[in-house]
Amino acid sequence: MPNRNPKHAEIYVSTDIEADGPIPGPHSMLSLASAAYDEDLHLLDSFSVNLETLPDAGTAPRTMEWWAQFPESWAACRTDPQDPAEAMSRYLKWLKNLPGKPIFVGWPAGWDFMWVYWYLVRFTGERPFREISIDVRSYAMGMRGTNFHRTTRTYLPDRWFDTEQPHTHVALDDALEQGTVFCRMLGENLRRKG
Repeated sequence: MPNRNPKHAEIYVSTDIEADGPIPGPHSMLSLASAAYDEDLHLLDSFSVNLETLPDAGTAPRTMEWWAQFPESWAACRTDPQDPAEAMSRYLKWLKNLPGKPIFVGWPAGWDFMWVYWYLVRFTGERPFREISIDVRSYAMGMRGTNFHRTTRTYLPDRWFDTEQPHTHVALDDALEQGTVFCRMLGENLRRKG
């Protein structure tokens, strides 16, 4: 049952990032996007920004080989990049203006959360998500009572996906796609529990 106290309401912030290497610091986050959903699973707002690369960072050859397969997505994440300090300050303000407590949602949360947490702490000194994140595949694992390798898109029910929201490797597209999946899973789980 959704919490009706706005002060304690949970806002599910489905987040996707794109990067040019495996870890923040030596490599850069290129794009960040979040889609915020309320406890009734309605899309409230979204945030999207491309970031300039870090001054002393480089790219990882294997990551750049991966990017070579997606030239349109690469072009999308390099359009109008913003200064990371300014971008993360705007993102923090956006999070603080949401009508409740932001809960990070990712697919995989371990990857996206690592980047967002590092950039927020580095450029704003704040941790609006604390250390809290929900991994969509782990949630699916619990719901389906299965092991982790059976939680890829191949195994998950079609009803959780929206064919109008393809996986494009453009951060906002992917944040919206996984947000839809998570909300459908959560809604089904809550209905099942009465």
